[in-house]
Amino acid sequence: MRPVDPRLVRYASASRGFFAVSAAIVLAQTGVVVGFAWTLTSALVGAIDGRPLPELWGCIGAAASLVVLRGLLIAASERVSARGAAVASLQLRGRLVAAVAALGPGWLARRNAASLSVTAGHGLEALDAYFGRYLPQLVATVITTPILIGAIALADPLSGLTVVLTLPLIPLFMVLIGLATRTVQKRQYGTLGRLAARFADTVEGLGTLKAFGREHRAADTIEKVTRDYKRETMTVLRVSFLSGFALEFLASISVAIIAVTIGFRLLAGDLSLLIGLFVLLLAPEAYLPLRQVGVQFHAASEGVAATEEIFDALDAARTAPTTDDTAPVAGASLELREIRVDRGAHRMPSVSLSVRPGDVVLLTGPSGVGKSSVVAAVLGYADHDGEVRLDGRAVTHARGAVAWAGQRPGLISGTIADNIALGSDADPSAVARALSDAGAAELDPATPLGAGGAGLSGGQAQRVAVARALYRSRTAGARILVLDEPSSALDAETEAHLWRTLRAEADAGAGVLLVSHRPSAREIADRVIELGVPA
Repeated sequence: MRPVDPRLVRYASASRGFFAVSAAIVLAQTGVVVGFAWTLTSALVGAIDGRPLPELWGCIGAAASLVVLRGLLIAASERVSARGAAVASLQLRGRLVAAVAALGPGWLARRNAASLSVTAGHGLEALDAYFGRYLPQLVATVITTPILIGAIALADPLSGLTVVLTLPLIPLFMVLIGLATRTVQKRQYGTLGRLAARFADTVEGLGTLKAFGREHRAADTIEKVTRDYKRETMTVLRVSFLSGFALEFLASISVAIIAVTIGFRLLAGDLSLLIGLFVLLLAPEAYLPLRQVGVQFHAASEGVAATEEIFDALDAARTAPTTDDTAPVAGASLELREIRVDRGAHRMPSVSLSVRPGDVVLLTGPSGVGKSSVVAAVLGYADHDGEVRLDGRAVTHARGAVAWAGQRPGLISGTIADNIALGSDADPSAVARALSDAGAAELDPATPLGAGGAGLSGGQAQRVAVARALYRSRTAGARILVLDEPSSALDAETEAHLWRTLRAEADAGAGVLLVSHRPSAREIADRVIELGVPA
């Protein structure tokens, strides 16, 4: 593992200021350490030499002041680290959300959404240890260790040489231990993601599992993965404790070697007491930063594992083709020319159609023929051949020009009005009208919903999604409606109401691209595009 992933500086700009402030604090702390060692040594040697107490008060007072100053610097370092972790986590989480939006559902469908959620939530919270413990020690190693070695070498070249010869043992063992730690930590983090995915899938399919009497087997599977996670967590702790012991042992042995050589030289009269005590006070401090890097690596390893997955997503978004978000909106007409979506082994048939203001174009055909894939191509969420054109101009996608409702409602926590307005300031009258036109007049816009729209039936959730598309079309000027099976969960009466609404929207100047296999949809269509079975 690299000490610091360069992508951290690229994607979390707050880390740059964090490094600069941390370096300044560490430099001040190093000066305090050297000053404290010298003033304390001077006071002790003066007392041993029998100097009067009034002459020692200056050194004692300076040493006490430096102790207080070091405490303040440690508090400042922790405060800066906590703030840096919070800001960097916020930036990375925001960039991750933007990257997922840019990459689209096609990319997300190839990944484990529950595992990605764990990474964006729990994983980024683990950056607190990365910023608060690991990175400050890394900065201290780069700054403090060379300065203290230089101070020791200037005072006693032989002790300085001893430090230089014994110090590399610590990073050598750190590398060996780090490789083992990284392996068990990544395995533990992968198990956590698998546990989250298994739990999410079980909850989503609990009704089906209950109907087939398989809920106990699903629970047993979750319990097994939980035991795996528990076992791997204990393995991480065991490796952490053993590695901490090894690093402390190496540092203690190294300091002991310096202490023994200084003791013999003091007895032989080859070294003054002032220099000997000064070096003995600095020697443990010279090993401390590097030793702490190894210890704190374990605390930060979970955050490191999380950032690697996040950086992979950000890199994918960074290298993805840029999309045209400046597409015209008001009064736009949509045209598809020989659109063919590639879905792995299945090659969908090509589709050409045009949706002009006042048109209701029905795209129909048997299940699996690629109707939803055409919608994904219009939105830029599926790779395809051919052209998507708005007002005669080729664009990479038509997201900015359409109001869309998919087969899955895609509702979020919040009120029904929040789900319809979706981030914009809700117009109560427009929200109520959209609900009424979608056949959901009985729903109160102030009704709170849980995650995924919990609190509504399938048909109600579908009507709220249609109301959202109608609201966007009317308030944001996106006058092309793209609806993918909007009546699949509706009864015949509500479906007829919805068809009348769509026909009225078209007569008022909107263009409607309707995907449906319902025969009743043909009654309102100006043109019907029927797709065949893919080859």
